[in-house]
Amino acid sequence: MTSLRVRVGVLGLALCASLTSFSAPATARSGSAAPPTVEEERLDRAVPQEILRRSGFDTVAPGFARQLERARSYAQAARIVVREGSALWERAVERAQGRGPAGGDLSRDDDRPLYWARLGMTREVRGWEPEFALDGDRRAALLALLERSSRGQDDIGHPRGKGVKRVLLTGFDPFTLDRDIRISNPSGATALALDGTVIRTPDGPVRVETAMFPVRWGDFADGMVERALRPQLPKVDLFTTVSQGRVGRFDIERTNGAWRGGTGDNLNTGTPGPVPVADPASQPQWTSTTLPYEKIVAAGTGRFPVYDNTSVTEIPAGGTAPVIRPEGPTPGSVARSGGGGNYLSNEIAYRATLLRDRLGLGSLPGGHVHTPVLEFGAGNTTEVTDPVFVRNRLDIIAQVRAMVAVAAGEVRR
Repeated sequence: MTSLRVRVGVLGLALCASLTSFSAPATARSGSAAPPTVEEERLDRAVPQEILRRSGFDTVAPGFARQLERARSYAQAARIVVREGSALWERAVERAQGRGPAGGDLSRDDDRPLYWARLGMTREVRGWEPEFALDGDRRAALLALLERSSRGQDDIGHPRGKGVKRVLLTGFDPFTLDRDIRISNPSGATALALDGTVIRTPDGPVRVETAMFPVRWGDFADGMVERALRPQLPKVDLFTTVSQGRVGRFDIERTNGAWRGGTGDNLNTGTPGPVPVADPASQPQWTSTTLPYEKIVAAGTGRFPVYDNTSVTEIPAGGTAPVIRPEGPTPGSVARSGGGGNYLSNEIAYRATLLRDRLGLGSLPGGHVHTPVLEFGAGNTTEVTDPVFVRNRLDIIAQVRAMVAVAAGEVRR
């Protein structure tokens, strides 16, 4: 991996070049600044500030703000946003993988510095009043560029040719932060730890590329998952979406449902309803994993047990009330929960596997893995980290890596 990969820079410049028509001469302040979101407001609490300080990421947002102030046009601002967003992703990956200075005493495997630093950057964009015209649509476009570049979604590059199996893995931001703002998400930590790495297996090398997604319903409804994954799925040999699930266990989710339960996301918003996708008339109620779940469950991948989870909740054909089906959905039923529930983990699995099927890639191995809940040590109710917390996260990362190796070993090219 190189700092600020060339392909990302080229893509960012291409995106920004298309926006030159929005350029405007410096005049007066734009006056279109927006207030911070609920998610961004949490940034001022003591725990996020400690996490940023103890990782060295407390300099990210102030440095970004200084760069923004140098922009004299919309196109220039877009270039800065892409460059600095990509730099944040690269910095977080390098820290997680042991390259460069740690920046503080927080363990390198921690995903939270990236999350909180990104929110500092988005808050700067939201409140920025440049010397040129910047309406709400243009500001939203800058935020979208920042989200994609700082999540590695524009940084996915699979090797060409034969001899290397290509795997795509996704993770999530921390969530349920109003319950415990110290929360880390092991799926996001895994994405940082594995991005651009090569796993050596008896069947040859496996190259892993990763990206991160927000815990926000609106971004999914706007098509973020499809925009990021559509160009990639035809190029890979295997994909898996990953999120945090239940305490003390991994689950391979057999079936995904076309229903969002509406539990509050990181913006404290959510409304129950069908998963909103393009062409809803052809939308199936269920999609299925094509991961080699039997092999993964049977393999000794780590200290946490791994389960093949077949249970769903459905409204049976002709019925009106939800029914739990431990063995999976019945014909003609309407989804109310996939194996992974009806939150955003189920939705990313549904969207990714539906995209696989709509692209005519039904035989491509892909599905969803739920990790164990990342727990602090007994009695720790205030500290942002502890040895048990770190060991649990490292063990989860290592076990996901082993599970990817097992799954990739079943791929026949």
